[in-house]
Amino acid sequence: QVQLVESGGGLVQAGGSLRLSCFASGRTFSTLIMGWFRQAPGKEREFVGTVTWNNGRTAYADSVKGRFTSYRDFAKKTVYLQMNNLKPAVTAVYYCAGQRQNPNKSTMRSDLYDYWGQGTQVTVSS
Repeated sequence: QVQLVESGGGLVQAGGSLRLSCFASGRTFSTLIMGWFRQAPGKEREFVGTVTWNNGRTAYADSVKGRFTSYRDFAKKTVYLQMNNLKPAVTAVYYCAGQRQNPNKSTMRSDLYDYWGQGTQVTVSS
């Protein structure tokens, strides 16, 4: 079993930055693809990006490319989402998630992830 614990959300002014952390525990965490999603009130959960433990390969939604960066620290069992130049429109609850690797599974679909963090609120004020 894998557990994911997030931290780092908060209130920030437009143009500011935040870094989210997701600590992973459990015997098999390093075999997972780690995803980031967000959900604003009244909206569906939205894909943000992914990062892999083994080689740190990343992928991002077009809406965050150039502003969000995900990376991992294997020794700390933690993946991060660095968010820069934040805009009020990205206000949401942010989740990290883990998916057992399977080349036939999309990493952009939240319903295909196996483990979830508790979520952390990110609020960007104008």
